[in-house]
Amino acid sequence: GVASLMILGLFDRLGLSGAALDGFDHVHGLIEATKRAFLKRDAHVGDPDRMSIDPVSLLSDEMLDQEAAKIDMKTALSWPHVAKPGDTIWMGAVDANGVAVSYIQSIFWEFGSGVVVPETGVLWQNRGSSFTLHDGPNQLGPGRLPFHTLNPALAKLNDGSVLTYGTMGGEGQPQTQSAIFTRNVMYGQDLQEAVTAPRWLLGKTWGEDTTTLKLENRFDPGLIEQLKSAGHTVEVVGPYEDMMGHAGGILLRKDGVMEGATDPRADGAVAAL
Repeated sequence: GVASLMILGLFDRLGLSGAALDGFDHVHGLIEATKRAFLKRDAHVGDPDRMSIDPVSLLSDEMLDQEAAKIDMKTALSWPHVAKPGDTIWMGAVDANGVAVSYIQSIFWEFGSGVVVPETGVLWQNRGSSFTLHDGPNQLGPGRLPFHTLNPALAKLNDGSVLTYGTMGGEGQPQTQSAIFTRNVMYGQDLQEAVTAPRWLLGKTWGEDTTTLKLENRFDPGLIEQLKSAGHTVEVVGPYEDMMGHAGGILLRKDGVMEGATDPRADGAVAAL
């Protein structure tokens, strides 16, 4: 969650309000913000009782200014990043009273821990695999909590609207969130269009072993070439890839009208009851 907020905070500091939607500055800026956020996340985030810093400090003006200054808007930061696989779904709901919920569930790995509680049939999750024997916030020990990628998002906007949104996809969660949020909130793109639009994924995800910057082939070829020229190791994939996550969202506008969006990459749905 703190990584998702860092990405948006860093991107905001790049001063790209006039950049073209899904143009080089927009996409490259978010990718590079993702790298800076993931580096901080991996160094510090884990069991809250074991962390050496207050996670709120990662969102301070000083920290965001410092990290944003390290972003080169012409050249990609050398990468890869080791990702963690997962098995997750996201759901959102808004009721007639305007109560909005963003919810995410995961058993981690395709069959979780592989252990079923006989009396219930419940499959146990496998987040304990994120523990390590090394010193730090994720060191294995009694009563400790493991790192995980889950972060359902909900935004209260300045105009009174509420946006509940999210996705599955391990490392891709903060990246997809940043794409949807900036497209819809900062660029004014329709929510469904923001979810449907081509997406990118930096690093590994479940079912994939490469750490490249993966781009759906619906992106403008000129943008793809610009990203390659900037030093990104680009891998062009299909038009609507499962690896890009299964995103969705509900926007409760200030006039009471609700807008819903579901991902064409998955079998989700938007329903009004």
